[in-house]
Amino acid sequence: MVAFGKKLKERQILEWQGYYINYKMMKKKVKQYAQQIEVGTQDRRYVLKDFSRMLDIQIEKIVLFLLEQQGLLASRLAKLDEQHDALQQQPEISQICELRQAYRAVGQDLLKLLFFVEVNAIGLRKILKKFDKRFGYSFTNYYIKTRANHPYSQLQQVFKHVGIGAVVGAVSRNLHELQDRQGSYLSIYDQPALPLQDPVIDSIKAAVDRLTHSTNFLNFLAQHALIMQEEFPTPVEEQVDDQNYHFISLLLNLVNTFLYMVNTYIVVPTADDYSLSLGAAATVCGIVIGAMAVAQVFSSVYFSAWSNKTYFRPLVFSSVVLFVGNILYALAYDFNSIAVLLIGRLFCGLGSARAVNRRYISDCVPQKIRMQASAGFVSASALGMACGPALAGLLQTNFKIYKLTFNQDTLPGWVMAVAWIVYLIWLWISFKEPSREIKENHIPQESNAVVVEDDALEHGLKQPLLISSSEDRQQDEDGEQECDESEEAPEDSHRPATSIRSAYRLLTPSVKVQLLIYFMLKFVMEILLSESSVITTYYFEWSTGKVAIFLASLGLTVLPVNIVVGNYISNMFEDRQILLASEIMVCIGVLLSFHIIVPYSVPQYVCSGLILFVSAEVLEGINLALLSRVMSSRLSRGTYNGGLLSTEAGTIARVIADGTITLAGYLGQSRLLNITLLPSLFICISSIVATCFTYNSLY
Repeated sequence: MVAFGKKLKERQILEWQGYYINYKMMKKKVKQYAQQIEVGTQDRRYVLKDFSRMLDIQIEKIVLFLLEQQGLLASRLAKLDEQHDALQQQPEISQICELRQAYRAVGQDLLKLLFFVEVNAIGLRKILKKFDKRFGYSFTNYYIKTRANHPYSQLQQVFKHVGIGAVVGAVSRNLHELQDRQGSYLSIYDQPALPLQDPVIDSIKAAVDRLTHSTNFLNFLAQHALIMQEEFPTPVEEQVDDQNYHFISLLLNLVNTFLYMVNTYIVVPTADDYSLSLGAAATVCGIVIGAMAVAQVFSSVYFSAWSNKTYFRPLVFSSVVLFVGNILYALAYDFNSIAVLLIGRLFCGLGSARAVNRRYISDCVPQKIRMQASAGFVSASALGMACGPALAGLLQTNFKIYKLTFNQDTLPGWVMAVAWIVYLIWLWISFKEPSREIKENHIPQESNAVVVEDDALEHGLKQPLLISSSEDRQQDEDGEQECDESEEAPEDSHRPATSIRSAYRLLTPSVKVQLLIYFMLKFVMEILLSESSVITTYYFEWSTGKVAIFLASLGLTVLPVNIVVGNYISNMFEDRQILLASEIMVCIGVLLSFHIIVPYSVPQYVCSGLILFVSAEVLEGINLALLSRVMSSRLSRGTYNGGLLSTEAGTIARVIADGTITLAGYLGQSRLLNITLLPSLFICISSIVATCFTYNSLY
């Protein structure tokens, strides 16, 4: 296989040779770094900072040239547009042909520019990979994280091509209008379905598609899952990952995620009817649904701690507890006991093993496929969320076996109990417990020294991206103090948080805002979903089947929305812009949901609910992506990790939302909707204000 450096040299456009990434020089530099570290003339901190600076310079050179070429193309297009306008008045066939050739020439030059960007993007990826391989770091993740979303980052221009898109549009439109269509000069906007016949347009489109997909959809979904990773894993850790990886065990973790989400939402369409049948108010459905979240607040902690030692036993315990919980949920009807119903839901919450599922992907899946596994985690959750209500809509029957009743209220419990016992059998037969001995016995001898240097790198490179220039002086003073403290206690610099309190101390203002946003979106989503059955029954007299279809339809929007955001929107706008826009759209969805106009109509409820839910889903993905970038690396390990903190924030939000529904129910169903929407609106506005204030002060 020919080396990339040779390929790059062969494919460089001669007049642009000086503007390509200097892959050969950087490759030599990586080799020099390795030699210097080996003989002890340089430390790793210097190497990482110097290599980062060198990459920044190379990328800046590429981007400035890219902008210059875009400007030249734009100037040429402006002159050609003047000629085009003149031809509109007095069309001449010969001049039209010449103009078409001129536009084609611009298109060909645009193809060269697209090729230039693509080759440099490949070169950047190759040199980062070579650096990681030589030094055993995951420097690529760190570099991309810290550069991809900063407002002054040059790296964005390599992957996001708004300016190029404008040139593509101008060339496409003008070539289309100049095509010989029997004297017709209709615009492409008048005939959007009409195929473009010029081959240069097809070539440009293919090149743009390659660039568009350079920011991978899987990467977006992986960030959505918030699988916490260490910044610089060692080669030994990567070797352990390869030895520990077992596909069936990963699949069992994803199935656990899917079944738990089904279990969570399968009761939503019938929870109000079940409460009424047991002699309680319909709004008690809030407590019935929320009981699972209450228990999950505690189960997340002990499952996270348990996963420090084993994965198999927590999953077995989860399956057994969920089996018992669903049996109790189903038997509550024949016992005529709301207490048994609530105990059953509490048991289901105590079986929440999502912390184990996340931790397994983070610890036992090789880094090369961790992104795909993380995307699978998000997809399994989304699919379970859609299948739960849909399955409830299918369980519309009523019969008895001996003294046991099987109807739309109890069948969700019976069906899930069977599903969990089948899963438990499969788990017992097929799951392979990963070995932890290798990690414990192969700790690098120089790890203590590297810890201080890597931590210093983290503070030295990350913080300038998160603070304004007015705070630089204070930052320098704080940085000196932190260095002094780290020298006194180097073993604490990368030690995982040992309690919720110590984890909270590691949260920066930006992280706290991200957790507030996560709390807000989970609160408004839980209000929408949990009270949907009560609201639609009261206002529209919907049956259980209609409620199930509505909720399942909302769940099915998750993956398509993430595809659009991950593949397209995130390539055109900064994450912070998408974050704020999504928060505003959630606020609009809440406002549109209020019962002000009489009568309250189905289109108003469905449209406002769809806006709220879709916006919240977009917000969740972007929020967790940002959260993964700004959270301390110390929160990537241990019991009290970043995944646990985000899970706790979302779970507490769901508990409060479900409690709000039940409390508001005492004021009557006619007031339920507006009363539950008021705290949603307040929290949403608070998160928008916090976002604007935080990012204005940071950037």
